[in-house]
Amino acid sequence: MRAGDVVVLRNPEEILATLDGQACLDGLPFMPEMLAYFGREFAVGVTVRRACDTIHYGGVRRMADTVILEDLRCDGSGHAGCGAQCRLYWKEAWLRPASEAGHGPADDAEALARLKALALLGVTSKDSTDEKPVFRCHATELLRASDPVPKRSARSFVGEVTSGNISARRFAIVSLRVMAESVTSRLRLTTFNAFKPRQLRGTSSPGKRSSETFQVGDLVRIKSREEILDTLGPDGKNRGLWFDREMLPFCGATSTVKSRVERFIDEPTGELIVLRSDCYILDDVACSGDRSVNRSFCPRAIYPWWRAAWLERVD
Repeated sequence: MRAGDVVVLRNPEEILATLDGQACLDGLPFMPEMLAYFGREFAVGVTVRRACDTIHYGGVRRMADTVILEDLRCDGSGHAGCGAQCRLYWKEAWLRPASEAGHGPADDAEALARLKALALLGVTSKDSTDEKPVFRCHATELLRASDPVPKRSARSFVGEVTSGNISARRFAIVSLRVMAESVTSRLRLTTFNAFKPRQLRGTSSPGKRSSETFQVGDLVRIKSREEILDTLGPDGKNRGLWFDREMLPFCGATSTVKSRVERFIDEPTGELIVLRSDCYILDDVACSGDRSVNRSFCPRAIYPWWRAAWLERVD
């Protein structure tokens, strides 16, 4: 499949035939949150060729025969209300061209019920207990469902253009930035962290807290680079949350509060983490991967989390 193709989900019986006893195909689980998308048409957004590894931070990974459909995201309903809102991965074996004749889920309610039961069974791992559940999702299973991409794989970079994932203009701009950073780093003219922006280290330890609270739908302005610097500790973090390189382009922009992150699944362990600190997700503010070392052209479009101290209300 290529970016732009219009597809629909295959019927439940066909999808069931692709899954193992843990509701997985090639290590990727079919999750309960995906059941809501039967009977609707979607365009392929990208093929998953360079998904960033947020478990060991070992570069990017390729998922064979896997796509992302538009901006469909997990709502966490099957995973204890996880609020990360990650993009969903779809195996091509679960999809068919919308132009092909086929049957919808209503044609086989029994198969749909069996698919739902298997998907729910696959939500937790074999090591999970009632006292300490261990969850499985697309984010936690990334390494099992993918293969590493060599850091200097020309084929991987060129494939982003030929597959329709990105434009030639974006490819040129990002490639030039990557080469420039690589050269200046080798010459020791600059230093950089893979995630934290250069020279963005504050003096506020462990980071200033804001008394401001925001509600879903509130219009906010993201503070300037200098204002955010004043809230960071020497490690570039505000109470444990770093300010990512990918967040820099949004400084000074306005957005609306999409949600407050109250709980999320820890990707390396699968454990559910309940947050008591302020973390917000903003509408249409997502990581592009274009400014990060070894994450170029990542299609995950992860939502950055924003401290209240980095935002201000717009009347």
